[in-house]
Amino acid sequence: MSTQAQKADAFRALHERAGAFIIPNPWDAGTAKLLASLGFEALATTSLGLSNMLGRVDGTMTVSRAEVLDNCRAIVEATELPVSADLENCYAHEPRAAAEMIRLAADAGVVGGSIEDATGDAAKPIYDFGLAVERVHAAVETAHALPFRFVLTARAENMIQGRLDLDDTIKRLQAFEEAGADVLYAPGLRDLATIRTVVASVGKPVNVVMTHGDPSLTLAQLAGAGVKRVSVGGSLSRLALAAFLRGAREMADHGGFTWMRETVPSRELKAVFKR
Repeated sequence: MSTQAQKADAFRALHERAGAFIIPNPWDAGTAKLLASLGFEALATTSLGLSNMLGRVDGTMTVSRAEVLDNCRAIVEATELPVSADLENCYAHEPRAAAEMIRLAADAGVVGGSIEDATGDAAKPIYDFGLAVERVHAAVETAHALPFRFVLTARAENMIQGRLDLDDTIKRLQAFEEAGADVLYAPGLRDLATIRTVVASVGKPVNVVMTHGDPSLTLAQLAGAGVKRVSVGGSLSRLALAAFLRGAREMADHGGFTWMRETVPSRELKAVFKR
């Protein structure tokens, strides 16, 4: 059984080797085990997937810090893979208070995690530049104080918070890199040209989430653009719920059950879950 430090080293190595890798997003122990069975090398939690599982709207105001940490533990314990956590704005505005979430997530078993510059306040959705950088710096200090090499991801949320300002987004990513973040992430990048611009503007590995990207893009194309890590956020959760609703609607609207033909055989699930 791998130690947390060994998982952390393996996770960091994925960011240092040539090419790009996919880090899919399970939302519970079962989906984590299924993804591991397919050969993925690391996993990342998803705030949207967790919110969907709990029947709530995504956001730090609806899912508690304790629930996020419990979800981290469940996913970490489900497989031997390294896990990175979606920690949103780290449940605090003040830098030191936000950085405490990094320590708590590490205690829950993850070997990486993110801090973002979205406030959770619709009236002022993005932290001022100076405060955003201070928050990343505090998170870096906390990560570096851990007894293993935690991979800290810093997220610039402009593009999905109604501020379509690529220059400011890049400025923030560059400042987050200077503050010591290990991975940089700007959700909302859609096309290869924009992705190339962002990657060329920074020196640290870049994560691209395909929730917002052109779905026709491939891992090979993203790697060619310089992307290191590709995630999918809550999209697998939404895919699962889409199938659920198709079956439920067929029953509700037509009294039909043809959706049964598309279900996963129980023996296939048992083969994965008994490992």
